Amino acid sequence: MNANSPDNLQSHKVASPAEEEATGKWKDPKRYLWLLGPALPGIGLAALTGYALAPKKLKALAWTGPALVHGIIPALDRAIGEDQSNPPESAVNPLEQDKYYDRIVKAFIPTQYAMTFLGAWLASRKSTPLDDRIGLMLTVGGINGVGINTAHELGHKSNRLNKLLAMAALAPTGYTHFVVEHNFGHHKRVATPEDPASSRMGESFWKFLPRTVIGGIKSSIRIEKARLERKGKGFWSLDNELLQGWAMSAGFFGATTLVCGRRAVPFLAAQAVYGASLLESVNYIEHYGLLRQKDKNGKYERTQPEHSWNSNHVVTNLFLYQLQRHSDHHAHPQRSYQALRHFEKAPQLPGGYASMLLPAYLPQWWYETMDKRVIDHYEGDLSKINWDPDRKEELMARYADYAAEVAAEAEARRNSENSEAA
Repeated sequence: MNANSPDNLQSHKVASPAEEEATGKWKDPKRYLWLLGPALPGIGLAALTGYALAPKKLKALAWTGPALVHGIIPALDRAIGEDQSNPPESAVNPLEQDKYYDRIVKAFIPTQYAMTFLGAWLASRKSTPLDDRIGLMLTVGGINGVGINTAHELGHKSNRLNKLLAMAALAPTGYTHFVVEHNFGHHKRVATPEDPASSRMGESFWKFLPRTVIGGIKSSIRIEKARLERKGKGFWSLDNELLQGWAMSAGFFGATTLVCGRRAVPFLAAQAVYGASLLESVNYIEHYGLLRQKDKNGKYERTQPEHSWNSNHVVTNLFLYQLQRHSDHHAHPQRSYQALRHFEKAPQLPGGYASMLLPAYLPQWWYETMDKRVIDHYEGDLSKINWDPDRKEELMARYADYAAEVAAEAEARRNSENSEAA
């Protein structure tokens, strides 16, 4: 086994041999806290209901979504800190077999739909002010953006029902192609220049966004065409998962517009764009500047923990089904969220994913936060970085002195460690 494989890395909190033997007694300390995941659309639905009952007095409730995503959750991450629990490896299978966790993920979807429909109805009323409509759009779109993470969890399961539910969770954002591209495109090409969902050092989020959206759609079409061809079917087959997902979105948008009227159309479109952009902002964060190296035959190395940016902040992990334990997810794509583990040696972000969203939107803030972290991760070896080709020469010249200092420090540290070992 590779020494750098996930199973050999030091965990945040390693189980002792006695704890490993007592796995049957190991209890998930977050078992009931996971209910925060499906509670999120419930919070949104409650906020929109309050706004509907008293739109003038409770006007601020229209802005509940952005307040949660960009304010409350990051603040709680800072206040509460990192997760101190890590399941021992031998507890993974019992956790996977516990249906309680699967039900939690699926419970998100019905409330998600009710919240989206209520938001569309409120936004389509003539009496709703424009600023309130914007707030409603951001609230519904923000929570549907988190709903994409629900789809991510379900879409990695081989069960057909789970894949259909994953597409149902994606239908309100019109991003159902994600089920195909993420599983069979991103996981294959992650942390390479060929992956549209892996951001490059020096590439702003606003440059990354059209590249990943267009690239992801094109990739999903190629993948699905190839799958259908292997089955002897054409693209316009009823078995086409892309067409199935797009039909779900069209059906949802059509039914909502039929009930709420044409004024719901711009609302539905805007919240879908915002929700999808949240997914892509997380994609931008997860692999920024990281690159899988090639062997002498030009083949990319196996995906390792070092190819994903991780965070162990507990609050965001609870809302995102531990997506921040991203290295373990790429090592075991079908492993359920409750069994994912944290590894200290994987590259770590300075905050939770929610805390990194606003910096991602502001390029200079992002570069100041992350660029030197990438160089530190590669111990000053600039040849190992996944660069934006349009800025590679400029940035290599800018960071040359810093990289040399980091490389010298790394070499001195290795010499010291070797001397102590000898």
